[in-house]
Amino acid sequence: MPFESPLTEGVLVKRYKRFLADVLLADGRELTVHCPNTGSMKHCGEPGSRVWVRMVNKPGRTLPGTWELVETAPGELACIHSARANKIVGAALAAGAIGPLSGFGHIRPEVTLIPGASRFDFLLSAPGECVVEVKSVTLALGQGEGAFPDAVSLRGQKHLKELIEVVETGRRACLLFCVMHSGIRSVRPADEIDPVYGRLLRQAAEKGVEVIAWSVLPQPEGLNVAGQLPVVL
Repeated sequence: MPFESPLTEGVLVKRYKRFLADVLLADGRELTVHCPNTGSMKHCGEPGSRVWVRMVNKPGRTLPGTWELVETAPGELACIHSARANKIVGAALAAGAIGPLSGFGHIRPEVTLIPGASRFDFLLSAPGECVVEVKSVTLALGQGEGAFPDAVSLRGQKHLKELIEVVETGRRACLLFCVMHSGIRSVRPADEIDPVYGRLLRQAAEKGVEVIAWSVLPQPEGLNVAGQLPVVL
């Protein structure tokens, strides 16, 4: 999946106020750009890191660009634009590129199945039904190990409880970790950051929620679906 326009390389000066980042471009300009990530971005927001931004020239837009990629270690890139996880997973589902979730005739995004509950990212159907919730993973711990979440996630905990409710109604449900970091080769719950999430994730797996991880390799040219990764519970 290519980016909508070419990315511009720079150096991260700082991230602040959650959604803002100052970036020094190669031509000497220092710009404030949008940071499209609500998490802590642990290990992905170090000042001095090599970054790539997508410049956007739209009438009425306040900021001139959006931060997309960061180099977290030599040769390792992460996509910090968390909303891209749903877009590339949706495209991969439509192409039948995610083996455990292939073979469905219909894909609906943003579906509510339980009254008063959250919207799930995807509902796959025909034949049968499968609810899919997507989580973007960029927290690399070294030695190829990745973890989720990178901060306490009450929203993530809620989603796990609702996925358990789905399987208890007899439907199929899947939690898909979309790993947008080229240095991650396996995923586990970040128990040291959010032990409640880890406990609920294991409970969900025991109840029948499918837990899978899929690698998406970021490059300045775009994002490429690479294949399945092991999930260590």
